[in-house]
Amino acid sequence: MSADAGTNVSMFLQSIHAISSPDDCSAIYDRWANTYDIDVRHAGVDYVAPTVTAQAVVAANGNIAGSILDAGCGTGLVVVALSQAGAKNIDGIDISSGMLDVARGTGIYKDLSVVDMSVVIDKRDQSYDVITCVGTFTEAHVSPVPAFREFVRIVKRDGLVVATVLDDVWVSGE
Repeated sequence: MSADAGTNVSMFLQSIHAISSPDDCSAIYDRWANTYDIDVRHAGVDYVAPTVTAQAVVAANGNIAGSILDAGCGTGLVVVALSQAGAKNIDGIDISSGMLDVARGTGIYKDLSVVDMSVVIDKRDQSYDVITCVGTFTEAHVSPVPAFREFVRIVKRDGLVVATVLDDVWVSGE
């Protein structure tokens, strides 16, 4: 990796923690989309969340053959792991059209759409067997409220939601 690529990674990492609006988020990830996968795999970032999430779906007996929503899908790192586990019916949503363009290149998603998860998600109630959400519940990104409420609304009864949440944004029920 060149010094320039490392500098860009540092710039993006600093930028994502200073996001102040959904438009900021979209713009930063649009700019980062084409190098994101390389950057998170080779810039000293041990990004295992996509694989661990797919493993968690399988371990929890999630309906891997059913309908799956990859919320905050980015470039499609999670869909690749889900596909390797046998999933075939996967939709993806993300705030960044640039990330979705890269995700489309996986050839795995059934449908991809630009969605802001900080507001009501335009999906029917109980429409997915499994919802995954990796890397969005973090500083200056998506808040658990209303997103988790929306996930509960759109996941089928007895469905499964698997999400990663940065400790600093987790709000305890206590």
